[in-house]
Amino acid sequence: KNMILYHGSNIEVKHPQIIRSRKLLDFGAGFYLTSDYGQAKKWAVRTTGRRGEGRPAISVYNVEDEELKKLSVLKFERPDKEWLRYISVYRTDKSANDKYDVVIGPVANDQAIRTVNDFLKGRFTEDIAIQLLLPQNLKDQYAFKTENAILILGLVEVKYL
Repeated sequence: KNMILYHGSNIEVKHPQIIRSRKLLDFGAGFYLTSDYGQAKKWAVRTTGRRGEGRPAISVYNVEDEELKKLSVLKFERPDKEWLRYISVYRTDKSANDKYDVVIGPVANDQAIRTVNDFLKGRFTEDIAIQLLLPQNLKDQYAFKTENAILILGLVEVKYL
């Protein structure tokens, strides 16, 4: 069985790379995708606007389940305490390091990021933060964090918006 994942950006991405960006990402350095086309579209439009160049593009990838099973994968089913603790590390320390090839879990949208940031500033307890995050129907994100993970991504097509 195969899975289709989408990467939204201001350029087509035929050869994914692990981006070690200056900004603090939910799951740290990696190549980020989602199974939700609408989420990828938002990322493409936002990235194009932020960078002020290029054209919104969605790179579509095929991932074979059998290949994914060979990798070290961490999956969060919902925004629970473990997810909050994990993203808190990466949102406060870029040098955080783990041994996973792929990390899968909810993507913190704009509203969720405010909640996470308020939690990090000590305005909410962990329990309150989770109560605020759970009903938000967050989309998913897949962070491919190693070269071995990148190798299982098969480009299907690039769609321009």
